[in-house]
Order: sequence, then C-alpha cells, then structure tokens
Amino acid sequence: MSITIDQILQFAVKNKVSDVHLKVGRPAIYRKDGKLVPHKGTSEILPIHIKEWVDQMAGERHRKTLDEMGEVDFAYSLDGVGRFRVNAFYQRELAGMVLRIIPSTVLPLASLSLPRSVHRFTDLRRGLVLVTGATGSGKSTTLAAIINEINENRPDHILTIEDPIEFIHEDKRSVVNQREVGQDTASFVTGLRAALRQDPDVVLIGELRDLETV
Repeated sequence: MSITIDQILQFAVKNKVSDVHLKVGRPAIYRKDGKLVPHKGTSEILPIHIKEWVDQMAGERHRKTLDEMGEVDFAYSLDGVGRFRVNAFYQRELAGMVLRIIPSTVLPLASLSLPRSVHRFTDLRRGLVLVTGATGSGKSTTLAAIINEINENRPDHILTIEDPIEFIHEDKRSVVNQREVGQDTASFVTGLRAALRQDPDVVLIGELRDLETV
C-alpha cells in the first residue's frame, strides 16, 4: 500500500515516535522507545516519493540548498498534526529524509525533572549558559522550557537565532523575536552580530557550529 507524507506524519504523532526515517527502497521507519521499527504493510519508498515530499514540505530556498549542498535543515508544519524538524540529504546519489517530531506545546520547566540548578538559569541577568548532550537527549526541549519560563515571568526582550526554528514562542510578558538562519539572517555569526544592536536581554543560539560563532 502506498502512503503519503501526511499519513506518515499522522501515524508518527499518533504512535508517539520521536523520529521518522525515509529512505529509498525501504518503507517509512520510525524510532520509538529508542528502536527503529519499519511501517508494516506499506510499500517501499521510491525516488519520486522523496522528490514530491521535499517539494511539498520545503520552500524554493531549501530545495536549492539541498541540490547545491547535498543537505538542508528546515521545519514543516502540518495543520492539525504538528510541527517537524526536517533534515533532507543525499546518500549514494539518492535523496532521503529524517524528521524529528517537535512537541505541539512547550513543556513547563517544572515538568522536566531537571536539577534545581537548571531552574536558576531563568533568573540570570548575565552570563553564558551551554546546554549540551547527545542526540535525542532533550536539548531543544530544555531550551524551549527555559525560554518559556522567562517569557512567562520577565518583561524582557528574548532573541533566538535558530536553524530551523523549532518551537514557536508567542509574546507573554516578554517580547520574543525568533530569527531563522538563511531566512531572516545569513548565518549564526551575522545574526549574533546584529543582536548587539537589537537591545536583547536574552539571546538563544540554536547551535555553535564554528569557532567564529563561539
């Protein structure tokens, strides 16, 4: 049975998987409870499927980056289902994708069972905080919860520089501006330089990819 990308993502959210792997010659594969599980009863993915799904989910800029660089990150929202972080790439001259499910709501910081020292980050007025860990360890969820806590309790200007934007933060007590690399600013470095003139109280940098950004 053939399957659409929307059906794949609906199945993923319904079954509480963390990641979706799409590879030519295999059915959709889901990571659930740390293990990869193929979608039984569905047909193998063809190259045309990946092309159609990239065309559906990505804008022209991201499609161009994929063709030129061999990989690209972007976010995709499916109405009534959720939001997803997508990495599209080429392997052995065939396109593939891995999608991470982004929770529909930002979890409260108190619900994450984090050490009390992490909660104190939301009271800091200066300094540098690094959130590190292995893939899937909860870095993005932790950062989103910290930003949300500040947003709910402090009249600050919060500026984020991300690639792509994952969690969407609406203004609460704070003013929140979220800038996406490649769309709203050329790079993490240029976004960080510009931030100096944007009167931020809190700056979140999604990734430290190079020495210049650090």
